[in-house]
Amino acid sequence: MRHDPKNVPADARHAEETAVAILGWLANEPDMLGRFLALTGVDARQLRQAMDDPGFLAGMIDFVMGHEPTLLAFCEATDTKPEIVASAWRHYSRPGLDSGEY
Repeated sequence: MRHDPKNVPADARHAEETAVAILGWLANEPDMLGRFLALTGVDARQLRQAMDDPGFLAGMIDFVMGHEPTLLAFCEATDTKPEIVASAWRHYSRPGLDSGEY
């Protein structure tokens, strides 16, 4: 179930918008989408349901963030600043050992 946008903080809303943009971009990049699906084990028919799972969104953004050429290709194709993707990544990803959040 999606959250009511009026009750979601702006950071969360922007992170979700970025995740949706990444999925849309992947859908138009068959080779990249195939690689992503192979790495995650998600079936293409499961993508709509998976969009409601914050862990899936984190993994999808992590896929883009983990390979600079992929990040830059997404940013160029969608006119998105890398900082926006990084912000969405931080929103969905759990803190790492080096984050100082433990």
